[in-house]
Amino acid sequence: MINKAILVGNVGSEPDVRFVDKDVPVARFSLATSERAFTTVNGTQVPERTEWHNIVAWRGLASLAEKHIHKGSQLYIEGKITYRSYTDKNNVTRYTTEIVADTIQLLGRKRDDAAQPAQAAAPASVPNIDDLPPTGAANNDLPF
Repeated sequence: MINKAILVGNVGSEPDVRFVDKDVPVARFSLATSERAFTTVNGTQVPERTEWHNIVAWRGLASLAEKHIHKGSQLYIEGKITYRSYTDKNNVTRYTTEIVADTIQLLGRKRDDAAQPAQAAAPASVPNIDDLPPTGAANNDLPF
């Protein structure tokens, strides 16, 4: 059996980091994923659709969230889908779906100051094929 979710999206809220069982941090935040708008073959316009996901990160990933993840950050997340219930302050049972993160990767360009907008990355230069070393058995110095 496999229970795995893979998401790429933007953080919708600052992570809420709390500590349980002494020094065990847990972070919670929302992540938005979007499907692009498109037009079907018969001309029907389908608008962009955004889904919101509740993300839970424990221990080291919670520390990563506390230090480096902010509203608007673009993330790659792998985790498992979990369902739980809780009783709210009005004594009503509520149900929620969460993604418990196993992997979090920060995407996009690193910013020097979170208050400043990110600058566009300079385009990478593509080397000229004539400037590359020749390939072949004579130039292969790999040990295997």
